[in-house]
Amino acid sequence: QVQLVESGGGLVQAGGSLRLSCTASGSRLTMGWYRQAPGKQREMVASITDNGNTNYADSVKGRFTISRDNAKNTVYLQMNSLKPDDTGVYYCNAKFAPWSPNYWGQGTQVTVSS
Repeated sequence: QVQLVESGGGLVQAGGSLRLSCTASGSRLTMGWYRQAPGKQREMVASITDNGNTNYADSVKGRFTISRDNAKNTVYLQMNSLKPDDTGVYYCNAKFAPWSPNYWGQGTQVTVSS
């Protein structure tokens, strides 16, 4: 069982920045961030493998950057040029392999005001 602890959400004006952090109780995980807006399905935002390969949703490319510190088992999501459409609950995700179970954090609220 992997435990994920998130931090860093909040309220920001459009055009502003936030940084999310997620620390895992395990290592050698592919980690990522998903978000869920009210009335919408949860969607992938960004992911990063254990060796640093990244993947982004088209809607955040060029604005968000995912990174990780393997020594701390922590992944970060730097979010710049935030838009009201970025509002939602952001969930940290981790798994050991594409076919293995997903682990989820408790979620952190990000609200971008116009």
